[in-house]
Amino acid sequence: MSHQDLSLAVNGVKGVCLGRALKWLLGCVNWKIKFRDDCTWTPSLLAAAAMLWAWGEQPSVKDRFSIARKITSYLFGLQWELAQSYQAFIKLLSRWTSDLIPPLQDAMRHRMQYNLPDCWGLHGFVLYAVDGSRIDLPRTASNQHAYSANRKKKGKKGKKGNEKAEKSSHSRMADSPQMWLTTLWHISTGLPWNWRTGPSDCSERSHFMEMLSSLPLQALITADAGFVGYEYWKQVIESGRHFVIRVGSNVNLLRHLGCARQSGQTVYLWPDKAARKNQPPLVLRLIVIHNGKHPVYLVTNVCSKDRLSDSQIMDIYRSRWGVELFYRSFKQTFNRRKLQSLSPDNAWLELEWSLAGLWAMALYTLIEARRVGTPTKKVSTAQMLRAFREVMREYRHPYERQAGLCQQLHTAVIDSYVRKNKASRNYPRKKKEKPAGSPIINEATPQQVKLAKEVLAMYKKGLTA
Repeated sequence: MSHQDLSLAVNGVKGVCLGRALKWLLGCVNWKIKFRDDCTWTPSLLAAAAMLWAWGEQPSVKDRFSIARKITSYLFGLQWELAQSYQAFIKLLSRWTSDLIPPLQDAMRHRMQYNLPDCWGLHGFVLYAVDGSRIDLPRTASNQHAYSANRKKKGKKGKKGNEKAEKSSHSRMADSPQMWLTTLWHISTGLPWNWRTGPSDCSERSHFMEMLSSLPLQALITADAGFVGYEYWKQVIESGRHFVIRVGSNVNLLRHLGCARQSGQTVYLWPDKAARKNQPPLVLRLIVIHNGKHPVYLVTNVCSKDRLSDSQIMDIYRSRWGVELFYRSFKQTFNRRKLQSLSPDNAWLELEWSLAGLWAMALYTLIEARRVGTPTKKVSTAQMLRAFREVMREYRHPYERQAGLCQQLHTAVIDSYVRKNKASRNYPRKKKEKPAGSPIINEATPQQVKLAKEVLAMYKKGLTA
């Protein structure tokens, strides 16, 4: 069986709580791989050690492995000694991570749906947010070669006296290696669902398209103005999913194209390139809300107000902010703003297992907290990390009834202190980004109306042929 090597060998110590958590997280994973007979690791043991490696608080990845290896051997009462070399561990992890992460993700998605049924959907959909962020890497030649976006600036050249300073500044920026991370985030639980990584100039829209098939059919995705485009939206609609996406001045929409029942909110996305290829226009619904500073324009392919009202759409888009909080927790609280690995392959491994490890911790914490009635949004990432890491430090210490992992997770909630507005604080601020603006909306011309009818007729014949 897939979890036959996960029997626990400890009793009466704090480590038993940690072992139960690992057994619960990994016990239902269907590993479809098998290592060589002479290998001291098994898929379950390697995944457990990688989880502990990601959970560790030591600044060095080698020190984290040393602790993770000792805890793994102790918790599972192994009669043999696991390989002590960090290089051997990383080499094995590099070989098998692509085969270990997908079934682990599937298992955690299954746990989310069946162990947290009241947190699964909202407003009749399973809601997701998608967004991207950059993760800093150590400045090594290999990381720079693999991940830096060494692109030259476009535009006019600066003055002769400033060319040297501009070149120096640009070189420093280009030589700072960063990895791009695009995350699909489940809104109702506040847990990640899927992710893709790559160089710092990766396309987050392309990453999103790669992850689209992992979503359930009743999924609705919300995103900011970076996830626009005819081809991308067309793929989402054809896959049976839905979206609520912010649009700005980079989007051209049409009105009164005559392809659907018209309402005051009906608009169409039909760029000239798609029209020339005889591709059908996309029928959308435009909603305008105000965030207190300026209007925000949202489009969705859910055109019926009976199925999704304007207020529900506003609520869905506002909940997109949670993915930003997830990145803050991952970078700041979990301390993954900058990775420690000096090579590109190891940096990828560190990021993959850090994401999987944080997901696993948060899922286990959320289920334990829900048992005592704690709302999802009240769970504290900082206290969760403190609880897991305390048990890892004291895994050999005697078990105290009120100080076990589960008992600490039951009280891992954010404090009740009401934060004041931070706008008046006197500290350097980031450069304020300009609002996305309003989309360009034009009236459809008679030629466009005629062409749209012809294209739709051809499209319907092609579907029924």
